[in-house]
Amino acid sequence: MGVNPTSLLDKRLPLFPISTRVVDDRLTIAGLSLDDLADKFGTPLYLYEQATLDASVDSYTGSLEKAYPGTSGITYAGKAYLSLAMAQWTQQRGLHLDCTGEGEIFLAYTSGVPRNHILVHGVNKSLYDLQAALSYAGTLVVDNLDELRQIFQMRMDYSSMPDLWLRLRPGLSVQTHSYTQTGQEDSKFGFSPAELLEAVHICQLESLPLTGLHFHQGSHFHDPTPIGPALETALDLIEEASISLGWKPRVLSPGGGWSIPYHEDDLPHQPVENYVGYIAEKLIAGCKQRGLPLPHLQLEPGRSIVAKAGVAIYRVNCIKTTTNRRWLLLDGGLADNPRPALYRARYSALPTRCPDRPAIGPAWFGGPYCESGDILIEDLPMADIQPGERVAIPVSGAYQLSMGSNYNGARKPAVLWLSGGQALLIQRRENLDDLIRRDFRLS
Repeated sequence: MGVNPTSLLDKRLPLFPISTRVVDDRLTIAGLSLDDLADKFGTPLYLYEQATLDASVDSYTGSLEKAYPGTSGITYAGKAYLSLAMAQWTQQRGLHLDCTGEGEIFLAYTSGVPRNHILVHGVNKSLYDLQAALSYAGTLVVDNLDELRQIFQMRMDYSSMPDLWLRLRPGLSVQTHSYTQTGQEDSKFGFSPAELLEAVHICQLESLPLTGLHFHQGSHFHDPTPIGPALETALDLIEEASISLGWKPRVLSPGGGWSIPYHEDDLPHQPVENYVGYIAEKLIAGCKQRGLPLPHLQLEPGRSIVAKAGVAIYRVNCIKTTTNRRWLLLDGGLADNPRPALYRARYSALPTRCPDRPAIGPAWFGGPYCESGDILIEDLPMADIQPGERVAIPVSGAYQLSMGSNYNGARKPAVLWLSGGQALLIQRRENLDDLIRRDFRLS
């Protein structure tokens, strides 16, 4: 059965950055032809559009201002994608930058992020992670009692301490892939309620700067309602700590991880306003019921800030037809985007030339790597694509490059920053010399 070309294009364009247009039968972003960019910089090629990033932040700040009468803030998840340019952008927008480990802290510090905007997460932090956090971070989220004791032993070596938050394991997760759930009782993350109260007591005894409580239930969830019971657990614990230990957090962070549509079948999608409004309503009511002051509310939007701003461009190297499938074999895949292999993540795509062409049937998009799981997209209605053409895969801004690898000797792709009709190279493509830069010969 044929697919109406206009409806197919209309379904997929909302997945792309907000400035995406079709001009002279070519896909453009920020007024720039994707084919021209691929000609100049090669493929695979990743693009980040600043206007979409800015719009994402605006939707969160506007929602918080409308729904929450207390002070609030937003944290960008460095783990989703971090580079010097992205870190600089976070500071243009006044965001906190969530860093996991010494490497991300180094990137943040090198890019000029001020100490009070560097927030450090991580389970099982190494000695080097803690040294970097104590040297450069404004906030350190403590994951367990052993880590807290290590921080106490190390603190005398530092002239100042970051604020400490405790990460609660609320025993409740959100509905998402099991690999991205974090709040359940058997999760490796965070303190149990009893351990958290013990940690508060230790902080008081040792005069540690404990200022916040944090919890996180999972990433890429579509329904905010599971946050409600976890928030109740956190507020009950705060009430108990207030009564028994005289401590209340100045800051409460109910994590984040709000989802983003990756595929046309994911639309329509709940807006950010629903997510923020739900948290604000529950927090206001819960604090009023317990006679607690409203804390500073710090949200971690996760991929919903950055995913839609990113687009990956690939070249179709060859086409194969098997008994049941039409394969479009690309020049990238598993090495730059492991998400389909890890989570069975679904993506969509458009050809960069004549994207309004009708689909002739389903296509499977495979990469060049020696794994049967190297499949970016399965069973997607697609036009009659020929070798040498390019395809653009939207919603490629989060957890792709940051989890990429050099598998099969792949070199990590170039990354462009698109803004105001200009394309700025923010990460060059790796070359062959990069593959052996760390190596030593046996003799």
